[in-house]
Amino acid sequence: MNNEKKYQLDTLCVQAGYSPKTGESRIPQVCQSTTFYYGSTKAMADCFDLKSDGYFYSRLANPTLAALEGKMAALEGGVCGIACSSGMSAALLTALTLCGTGDNIVVSSCIYGGTFNLFGTTLPKLGIECRFFHPDAPAEEIEKLIDDKTRFVFGETVANPSIVILDFGKLAAVCKKHGVLFIVDNTLATAVLCRPLDLGANIVVYSTSKYADGHAAALGGMIIDGGNFTYKGNPRYPHFNEPDESYHGLVYADLPVAFGTKCRAQMIRDLGAIMAPQNAFLTFLGCDTLALRMERHCSNAAKVAAFLANHPKIDWVKHASLPDNPYHALAEKYLPKGQGGMMSFGIKGSVEKCATFMEALQLITQETHVADVRSCVLHPASTTHRQLSAEDMEKAGVPQNLVRLSVGIENPNDIIADLAQALEKV
Repeated sequence: MNNEKKYQLDTLCVQAGYSPKTGESRIPQVCQSTTFYYGSTKAMADCFDLKSDGYFYSRLANPTLAALEGKMAALEGGVCGIACSSGMSAALLTALTLCGTGDNIVVSSCIYGGTFNLFGTTLPKLGIECRFFHPDAPAEEIEKLIDDKTRFVFGETVANPSIVILDFGKLAAVCKKHGVLFIVDNTLATAVLCRPLDLGANIVVYSTSKYADGHAAALGGMIIDGGNFTYKGNPRYPHFNEPDESYHGLVYADLPVAFGTKCRAQMIRDLGAIMAPQNAFLTFLGCDTLALRMERHCSNAAKVAAFLANHPKIDWVKHASLPDNPYHALAEKYLPKGQGGMMSFGIKGSVEKCATFMEALQLITQETHVADVRSCVLHPASTTHRQLSAEDMEKAGVPQNLVRLSVGIENPNDIIADLAQALEKV
């Protein structure tokens, strides 16, 4: 679509990423092909040398993926997108594009359990140290974790499942002061509610399996390069400033899209963790209604949070729409359109009561998923976070009585009625 910058975000949800020519299909086709035809040796060589745009093998790029990448980059205000096989692969590819043995990363402790384990357990096996900080920590405390080997600072806009809201101003200032990349997982807010690149972030990652797809139909992830960071001459990023001998001596810092090119040319090339075309097609269609769905998710969640906050069998509720929530002010500042459909709450009494409550639900189902059109619950301490130690679980803000609730787009009265009848059985 031409002149994307002049359109509002809800228009971009519907129109960005793909512009058909006369007689072509109105929506992107599923290009279910591993390879592409070239009648010219030079034309193919130019693609391999990054001298021209084009597709030569779907492990690196594919037209269906390109449509989704363009749409999500437009939504976030970035310069390029890279569609990955999952949200976890998006986080891994980002880290490996920037880090090597002996480097370190500085990460919010209140993040999704899988990401916590990736950064805190798996990357150290590759010689990449992870230093955790609590997102409420003062800037001075976070700065002490940064040294000349720090490659990025990482946090989630809305943390899963602790529902902590990221303080963009604090972290962006710290990163700018030290010349280090600021990377944000925007999965649970989406660009509809928050655009991290506008708030000082440099790279945005997603699990597109959540709100972006919206229907629990397509696994995928996305990396979006903001194009707003100077790698040239920055001593933190020597691999961007030195010739890449595996790519004809290319110096990535000299390119207008430095990170995105390096990520695709090296990591996607070598690891192949790219999204399947069918999943990209489904996610592209899901993004069409993203703005509409997020509005309903937010309004439903605010009503549900208010109901739970006043229920005698509920110990606490974490959703930033509540006036007494410690992150309410940050949410009003950074997520004024709504705080998303994710929340967590604690059941009073024993841990067993969490299971009793969840098994009594009739409309809301137990699922290892969040952020699609259907409401669902999960007990993270026994599922998504069970691999963590008690100490790490505490750092991640996951007490034993925490129930994670992803509020869908059903009628809010039906959601609340189901919660009420299940709580009666606790």
